[in-house]
Amino acid sequence: MTGAPPTKPGDWVPTSHIVQQQAPLLPAWGRNRPFAVPAADACDLPPPPAYSEEPGSAFRAQAEEVLTVSRTLTEEQRLIARFWSDDPMLSPTPPGHWIRIAEQVLEAAGADAVRRAEVLAVLSVAMADAFIACWDGKYRYNLLRPVTYIRAHLDPDWEPLLITPPFPEYPSGHSTLSGAAAEVLTAFFGENYPFSDRTHEDDGLPPRRFPSFRAAAEEAAMSRLYGGIHFRAANENGLAQGRCVGAHAARLRTRA
Repeated sequence: MTGAPPTKPGDWVPTSHIVQQQAPLLPAWGRNRPFAVPAADACDLPPPPAYSEEPGSAFRAQAEEVLTVSRTLTEEQRLIARFWSDDPMLSPTPPGHWIRIAEQVLEAAGADAVRRAEVLAVLSVAMADAFIACWDGKYRYNLLRPVTYIRAHLDPDWEPLLITPPFPEYPSGHSTLSGAAAEVLTAFFGENYPFSDRTHEDDGLPPRRFPSFRAAAEEAAMSRLYGGIHFRAANENGLAQGRCVGAHAARLRTRA
């Protein structure tokens, strides 16, 4: 968990000289003590598919899926990738996006100050713990990004839709965070609570309507596949890990 140089095939390597010079971001963050989760590995996730360059292997199939999806993106999928990208310094960031979702829902519900404070506090705890759990996995598995694998074995000229962040691939941070946030908001507002997300209206992106918080989290997870920066397993297992974290945090509620 130190961001050490790669020592075996499949290890993460820098993917860009532009994004923060590609120094591995916060390699020790997974060692932080969580707030609501008993330990960073209390919501542990299974390992990613075993690294392989062999045709027909599960790992190569994941990379082939990323490549195929990137070549057949619909306009809706491109919009989803950009809507949830939430790049640092260009947006409220991923946790800020979920804070804005909560603020919009609270405003629409006419929530009082006490209700607002509790929802935002528990949500923030869940997201903080989600990042700790996620970063514990990222630097434990230290998995390479799709762009590294695809350029080496499938298409040397391939470019993902989104810029690849400077840290290992597995699990997906957006997915883990979104899973945790959705569980907390579901605990407060209910299973099927429709809402509109207007977070990026000022940036020219139209509002998106969701039938539930979990549906929004699932779209956020898929957005990373559309963006070309995560394999499917990182999104699906990250989402499950986040839900576990969110369930722990939701127990901090003092009222429904």
